[in-house]
Amino acid sequence: MVVRVASIYRTALLALTLTAPCAAQAAKDVTVDVELVLAVDISRSMDAGELRLQRDGYVAAFRDPQVIAAIESGSYGRIAVTYVEWGGADEQRIVIPWQVIDGRARAESVAARLAAWQGPGMHDTSISSALLFADLLFRNNGFVGAHQIIDISGDGANNWGPPVTSARDTVLRDGITINGLPITLHPGGPGGMDPGLLAIYYEDCVTGGPDSFVLSVSAPALLAATITRKMLQEISQSGPRLDRAAATSRVPRIDCEIDHRVPNMITTPE
Repeated sequence: MVVRVASIYRTALLALTLTAPCAAQAAKDVTVDVELVLAVDISRSMDAGELRLQRDGYVAAFRDPQVIAAIESGSYGRIAVTYVEWGGADEQRIVIPWQVIDGRARAESVAARLAAWQGPGMHDTSISSALLFADLLFRNNGFVGAHQIIDISGDGANNWGPPVTSARDTVLRDGITINGLPITLHPGGPGGMDPGLLAIYYEDCVTGGPDSFVLSVSAPALLAATITRKMLQEISQSGPRLDRAAATSRVPRIDCEIDHRVPNMITTPE
């Protein structure tokens, strides 16, 4: 059998090429407290207003005095951040390439770039492809972090691309922590998941690794404050491990492929 790897890997390798430093730079990797990938869901289940609301929440977090103070109080006083939008299996977009934030000025620079950004939405919800894409962004990125974290948001279950648990396990084997921000802006709406159920899905099927946690958003008014709280926990490595649902079970409490539609590989005869 000849196995053709899904195009997510080609896309991720392209992103890696765009963000990786040259050999001379790689010899001078910058040490940071945290390497953080913010992987933000912009699938079609969120309308333009909700996408703006979500982006504004991250803008506010970068400008929050508590977040800046947490960065400055770290062992190295700096973090590395990249901001990625994602949707379907082949839909990932780097909005903010890897940046060092070591105080108010650089935090404001990132916030301003993000506030000015306007891009089209995407289609399906491939959490698995987003995780694999984010995983590759840590390689040869020019940083050495005490912690490597993927912070992934989403408003539904994985419905495209590789199985979500396979992607999660690949990331965890690389020593990377996955934190979750399940967002339910239309509780009880068509095709939506109950906030408590979505939190369980993220805990049991998506997140993992040292000090991983899940913070849920069940209403638009809570989004900005929750994003700030989440970033504070990731930067300072403090606070509750999980929110809303019970600790992750060895056996998932929910079908991790509840809405999955396609396999992760295409096979063809030799």
